[in-house]
Amino acid sequence: MASPAQELTLVGLCDGELDSKKHQSSYLTNKVGGQPDWLPAISRQSPRCGRCGAPLAHVVQVYCPLEASPYHRNLHLFACPGAECSGRSDCWRVLRSQCLEAEAEVAAAQTPSRPVRAQEAPLSATDWCDTADDWGMEEGDDGWGGGVKEDSQVQEEAAAAEAEAASETAVSSQLQDLSLGDSREDVHVLRPFFISVVEESDLGGEEDDLHHARELLREYERREGVAVGELEGGEGGGGQEKYEKTKARHGDAVFSRFMKKISLCPQQILRYCRGGKPLFISEPPSNMAQVVSACGSCGGSRTFELQLMPALVSLLQRKDGGAEAELEFGTVLVYTCTNSCWTAGSGSGSAVEEFCFVQTDPDQQLFK
Repeated sequence: MASPAQELTLVGLCDGELDSKKHQSSYLTNKVGGQPDWLPAISRQSPRCGRCGAPLAHVVQVYCPLEASPYHRNLHLFACPGAECSGRSDCWRVLRSQCLEAEAEVAAAQTPSRPVRAQEAPLSATDWCDTADDWGMEEGDDGWGGGVKEDSQVQEEAAAAEAEAASETAVSSQLQDLSLGDSREDVHVLRPFFISVVEESDLGGEEDDLHHARELLREYERREGVAVGELEGGEGGGGQEKYEKTKARHGDAVFSRFMKKISLCPQQILRYCRGGKPLFISEPPSNMAQVVSACGSCGGSRTFELQLMPALVSLLQRKDGGAEAELEFGTVLVYTCTNSCWTAGSGSGSAVEEFCFVQTDPDQQLFK
């Protein structure tokens, strides 16, 4: 069972478009779309759809090192934009890659450096998961057992880390662009956006979010004939019984619970809680524990790590296309190796495939 610190939920929000003329992304960057930034020791991956065989579009990149681990660690999610493949788990792939910090330093030292533009987006976007050190926490303060560093200090440290990785990233990006340019296949590239990070527990004081949440809930109540605020009950012990008896017209109590959970921040595009509980948008299979396959690398169990949310759908547009969304889904749940197994120095340079479970959205129009 995960510790309380590990069960802390982090919420990802869209934090502006990633303009390549102004920003230099690297494997340290959390982002939507664009080209994946691979770790120095990892070869470029070109995953394909399990249904139609088409090359997959890069959807999300998350930098998520684990506490007390010597590894940099990334998760990359890819999906097939084909209309017939939308909402299917076998049309998504998630790849986990790791690299020893020492290996990254050697690779950066061996690569010719070049000037790097300043990172203008909030730099908290590079810090996830269950390590307080990445957030600049100090023992005895609030939050994760600590307070957050001053903005200037965070910017200096993050800028130094970005600069270390940038030269390697620039070379790999050029090689990727060359390869894609020579390919006759239509590889979708989605518009890139930064992802910023907030703790879910900090969302309660946002008046704008609360107002928007109330509007969504009122609309939902009118449409479905159910009092969402009563679904999970209040004090007095009668809440659970009322929840069991109160049904939306479509009979989906799981969806009602999903709506209530995200009501403080409907615009969240990602939820991260390694070792925590996923937030299902519809009833999961009764044998979900068996549906999540064992790790293909070590044979061990997998644990829930993150999920993509409905508000992300409207951001997934082709970089060279119109404003129409390229993918449709309700939520995409990612399960990764519990031990985060990795063989250092193997020389294979290949990422490890993890497990995706896709649920379609029973009421997508509520998020538009």
